[in-house]
Amino acid sequence: MTAIAKDAKIFVAGHRGMVGSALMRGLQSKGYQHIITRKRSELDLLDQHAVYNFLAAEQPEYIFMAAAKVGGIHANNTYRADFIFENLTVETNVINGAYRADINRLCFLGSSCIYPRDCPQPIREEYLLTGPLEQTNEPYAIAKIAGIKLCESYNRQYGTNYISVMPTNLYGPNDNYDLNNSHVLPALIRKAHEARTRGDKELVVWGTGKPKREFLYVDDLADACIFLMERGVLDGLFNVGTGEDVTICELAETVMSVVGFKGKIVFDANMPDGTPRKLLNVDRMRELGWQSKISLGDGIAKAYADFLTRPAM
Repeated sequence: MTAIAKDAKIFVAGHRGMVGSALMRGLQSKGYQHIITRKRSELDLLDQHAVYNFLAAEQPEYIFMAAAKVGGIHANNTYRADFIFENLTVETNVINGAYRADINRLCFLGSSCIYPRDCPQPIREEYLLTGPLEQTNEPYAIAKIAGIKLCESYNRQYGTNYISVMPTNLYGPNDNYDLNNSHVLPALIRKAHEARTRGDKELVVWGTGKPKREFLYVDDLADACIFLMERGVLDGLFNVGTGEDVTICELAETVMSVVGFKGKIVFDANMPDGTPRKLLNVDRMRELGWQSKISLGDGIAKAYADFLTRPAM
């Protein structure tokens, strides 16, 4: 099935982040030998000229666009201008730079928050732009929608082969465990660990616990992105998820079990819930022959093992 030569030059933008590092693991495990990376100190993706000059000089054949400013509800709602500006700028610089440097294969990574807040479940790709977005992360979502439309428009006008992948909620190695800026699952892992360490009797969870979420181990996402490139898919928007979701309450219970915290859950209903439900329809990927492999319980155990290797916070 491999449509990528093992010695092809591949640029992973954002290789030190959770998604980028998973892509590195996935590519290396498949024997790809010529992976290009740059730290932010070496290449600032906010600098349009620097990005174009780098791509023109290096001439990678494939680009995985995993660089982004990301965060949970609190971060998205607090740093709204930063989220829309930085994500718009970085994706514009890379996608336009790729076109100008005559690089025709690119995989753009988005987020399931691009879809309307209250659209039918499970969410199909064609539901994009059919209703209002969730307000707490609207600036980030608009930036990601712009990235999808950039890929689509460059393909249509210039004949490039840029695809867009929309993952559900991700977790795994190199996640962000900052309690103010992280997503719900890593925040719960840290909270449960610290509660157990202190001997607490309660675990406080933001919101009501009723919203339902789907979670994908990040190495599964990387595998899906590489699968699409290897299969020679040249256009389109693809949801990537497990096809199953759980309530935040059920998620917290699973995390507590993995971490070994025996206390009770207390919900802080003064904190926002966000979107009531966000389950992706993954029929397109399944029809191509791909589906996720790592269960939620196994994935959380892997993520907790990674958390334990980190320096004390």
